[in-house]
Amino acid sequence: MMRQFELVERVKSYDPDADEDAINRAYVYAMKMHGMQKRASGDPYFSHPIEVAGILTNYKLDTASIVTALLHDVVEDTAATLEDVRDYFGDEVARLVDGVTKLARIQIQNMEEKQAENFRKFVLAMSEDIRVLLVKLADRLHNMRTLNFITDPAKRRAIAMETMEIYAPLAERIGMQEVKTELEDLAFSELHADARASIMARLRFLELHGGDLVVKIMDELDQVIRKAGIEGYISGREKTAYSIWRKMQVKDVSFEQLSDIMAFRVMVDKPEDCYRVLGVVHTNYPTVPGRFKDYISTPKRNGYRSLHTSIIGPQRHRIEIQIRTHQMHEVAELGVAAHWRYKAGDLFAEERAGKFVEGKQYSWLRELLDILEHAQSPQEFLEHTKLEMFQDQVFCFTPKGDLIALPRGASPVDFAYAVHTEVGNTCVGAKVNGRIVPLRTRLQNGDQVEVVTSKAQKPSPEWEGFAVTGKARAHVRRRVRSEARVEYVKLGQEILEKTFAKEGLALTDKGLAGVLDKFSVETLDDLHAKVGEGRLVGREVLVAVYPGARMDMDDNIVNLSQARLRHTHEVSSAIPIRGLTAGMSVHLADCCHPLPGDRIVGIVTEGRGIEVHTIDCEKLDDVADQPDRWLDLAWDADKDKDSHIGRVNLVVANQPGTLGELSTVIARNFGNIFNLKIAKRSKDFFEMSVDIEVRSVKHLTNIIAALRASPAINSVERARR
Repeated sequence: MMRQFELVERVKSYDPDADEDAINRAYVYAMKMHGMQKRASGDPYFSHPIEVAGILTNYKLDTASIVTALLHDVVEDTAATLEDVRDYFGDEVARLVDGVTKLARIQIQNMEEKQAENFRKFVLAMSEDIRVLLVKLADRLHNMRTLNFITDPAKRRAIAMETMEIYAPLAERIGMQEVKTELEDLAFSELHADARASIMARLRFLELHGGDLVVKIMDELDQVIRKAGIEGYISGREKTAYSIWRKMQVKDVSFEQLSDIMAFRVMVDKPEDCYRVLGVVHTNYPTVPGRFKDYISTPKRNGYRSLHTSIIGPQRHRIEIQIRTHQMHEVAELGVAAHWRYKAGDLFAEERAGKFVEGKQYSWLRELLDILEHAQSPQEFLEHTKLEMFQDQVFCFTPKGDLIALPRGASPVDFAYAVHTEVGNTCVGAKVNGRIVPLRTRLQNGDQVEVVTSKAQKPSPEWEGFAVTGKARAHVRRRVRSEARVEYVKLGQEILEKTFAKEGLALTDKGLAGVLDKFSVETLDDLHAKVGEGRLVGREVLVAVYPGARMDMDDNIVNLSQARLRHTHEVSSAIPIRGLTAGMSVHLADCCHPLPGDRIVGIVTEGRGIEVHTIDCEKLDDVADQPDRWLDLAWDADKDKDSHIGRVNLVVANQPGTLGELSTVIARNFGNIFNLKIAKRSKDFFEMSVDIEVRSVKHLTNIIAALRASPAINSVERARR
């Protein structure tokens, strides 16, 4: 364990003006507060904060960061309070310690929710001061180094998974490549120990039988570059076990099929020399198509700059070469730590003033904050954050030439939200490289994207199916949730009006206001929405307002045939249906696929609003004794011009041309095949179900009649489930 004077000397070695007294006081205070506490390894608990502080000295952090490292667990694990820390060490250290401290004393229902809430608080804290993240990464790094001392395998795996999904990507996002690589390797050894051992064994075998191959390649590259009159330093290394394993997973290849497990780095003095080296390398060796990336002209979001290329290099080996300046290398390895200046008086002045978030390397942090603002729950925020961080990137351009970095697989919707939230909300179309494309199109590197907007447009729930950025998905969910709430409130009002009227009782806002607390809601709209979503039965509200009313509904239960008769004929007050949109409060049931022209009823379903069923749907048997959940519905023939999905089950001959005949018959009758599924295939026949876009039940009936007339179709029936 590092001694007190050793820690002070390490800090003073790079910052002569460091506050030695503050470090000494923090060392003694932490040792006193942790007392006789032990770690899982059996070491004194105090050894952990000392090691965390030692890791931070490698990155030459300031006094406040070192003091925070020493104190980062005292509020969580000892009797010390945040006020104590503030009194003894000042506001700056207290703020940093608070940002790193977990929410251990808050009672949260489960570990998943606790993890999500911890991360939410952590993001808020590091948005105010990035040093919170650095201390947290050092804390996690030391915990991972000692993970093997935890005896519970499930706990070890959970910590390793969190490290791989959250902390390694965070380290990558601020450019701390060394920390990211070590975290990944430590987590990988826990999550996939056998795979790591196998890869390491193969790497050792190659090293043993390859002799000095790396040295030979480095020597030849050095000669080629020096012959061109360029001074540079060359290093070589094998790729990490995790990066090799991940490439095997992504490309679905074996270890033997990987040919670029070696990476070489050329470091020069000036940026222009990087391109000179690239020209020399490409002149002397064949290049691997599609493997060149210029991160100098278009840096990564974390400030990383380098040229990457793959060649069939010396000894006829396929290798990857990274070309960068010494300064670029420092940033690549140390990330944000390489940008800090250690001058008395202005240390972290820009960071504390909030200017640090203005750089492009911190745009991801602003996006996390935007996601945080629009996420409904900590779990949703954590989900979107993983999407935001844990992906490779593509670089696209606006029509004005501005660069937009997006995750791989991003769509024009993601691009629109990256430009501005309002652009995303009003997006109606997009042009990629001058050509109109569907919004679900996947963008490629170098695409120029022009977003078409309309003030009348609103985010579509369908966007969530292909949007990949956390920001886009969070905004779509929020807007859809907002619009759905309006529908739920309206539906809840109608349900309560119907329930109260049936009993001949008055429904008043005053009466409802008196029972809000009983149902744990704050406003009348909240109550109506809860009823509309199906989380609360209308009769429960009635009994709460009029305690004399009976909750027992035996007198009101009717048999299914009576219920169907009532809903068949009482359509004068029916709710018209048009423009049905997934995610809103009205849904067509998948079991019976109702169509305009069918007699329909609505069933209030928890979390989904109204589900529309045909009057003869077998599913209605399940709710025959719950009349409060039934609603009068009817199709509005004058207003409903949309197409709907009708499903048919067919048995067709297993012979050439059958499917062509099927699609031809449907097209001749102005239908469109939406989906097709073959359920069973024999030597003579296919059994399949086909979803067809039609206008009404009459339209579907005509198509069924035409199909029955075809000699290729053995039988066809409308599907009812």
